[in-house]
Amino acid sequence: MNTRKIGHSSIEISEISLGCMSLGTDSNKAKSIIDRALDSGINYLDTADLYDFGENERIVGKAIKGRREDLVIGSKVGNNFTPGQDGWTWDPSKSHIKSGVKDSLQRLGTDYIDLYQLHGGTIDDPIDETIEAFDELKQEGLIREYGISSIRPNVIREFVEKSNIASVMMQYSALDRRPEEEILSLLKENEISVLARGPLAKGMLSSNGEEKAKEKGKDGFLSYSYEEILAVVKKWQDYKAPERSSEALALQYILHHDTVASAVFGASSVDQLQDNLSYLEAAPLTEQIFGEIQAMTKANTYDKHR
Repeated sequence: MNTRKIGHSSIEISEISLGCMSLGTDSNKAKSIIDRALDSGINYLDTADLYDFGENERIVGKAIKGRREDLVIGSKVGNNFTPGQDGWTWDPSKSHIKSGVKDSLQRLGTDYIDLYQLHGGTIDDPIDETIEAFDELKQEGLIREYGISSIRPNVIREFVEKSNIASVMMQYSALDRRPEEEILSLLKENEISVLARGPLAKGMLSSNGEEKAKEKGKDGFLSYSYEEILAVVKKWQDYKAPERSSEALALQYILHHDTVASAVFGASSVDQLQDNLSYLEAAPLTEQIFGEIQAMTKANTYDKHR
C-alpha cells in the first residue's frame, strides 16, 4: 500500500482508507471489516462524534485496541448532541470543540487524535474562535493536526487564509468533479491535502453501478439527469477488465490528482471492502483513460454550497 503525506504535516496515510460511518452498530461485524482493512495495509480510519451519536467512535476504539500506534485516526466535531437522543445542533464554538475532543478521546480509548476535523461549517460561523480552539488542542498535544470537512468554497478559503489546516475532506468522484474547478489548485498552492469522500458516487461507479444508478440517481445527481447518469455508468462498465475493476477505476481517477492524500470509502461488509481493495491489484491508470473519463463526465461546479 502506497502512502501520501497529509498536507504540510508529517502524517503519512494510505492512498485508500476506511470511512467508518457505514460500519453499523454490530461491534463484531465492524471489527471484522476494520481488521481486514488494516491487514490489507490501510492505516487511516475516519470517524466522527456524530456517527451513531458517539457509538461509532466507541466501536472503532474497541476494534483498534492494541494496534493504535500503527494507525492514523481521524474524527470530527461541531455537532452538539446528547447520546441516546435524536437530533443535534451546529456548534463550532471554542467551548464545544474543547469539550467535544475529550468525549471523543474517551470513546476512542486513546489520548490523542491524529487528525481532528470541523464537521461542516458556514461563512457565518465564528471562524477565528474555531481556529483558536484547534490551535490550542494541537499545542496541548490532544491532536496532531486539524482540518475541515466541507464542500463550501467560501468557507474553505477562509480557513486556508487564516488557519494551519492540513486537510480538507470533501466529496469528490468522477461524477462529482466540483473540487477540480475551484479547490484543488488552491489547496495544492497552500500545501493542504484533500481527503476525498464518496469516491464511488453512492455506488454508481461500482461493479453494480447500473443497479445503484437506478436507485440513487433516479432523481438525477448534481447537474446530471437520470438518463445522463445511466449513460455514463454504462460507459464506465466498459472499462471493466481483468486488470482493473470498476471500483479500482473510481479510486484511481481521484488519486490521479496529487493534492488528494487518500480516497476515503465506506464499507458495510467485508465483501464490499474487498471490492474496493481490488485497487491494490489494478493496472496503473493511463493518461489516455484519465482523459477519456474527463471527456465522458461533466466538469460540474459548486452552485448552492456557499
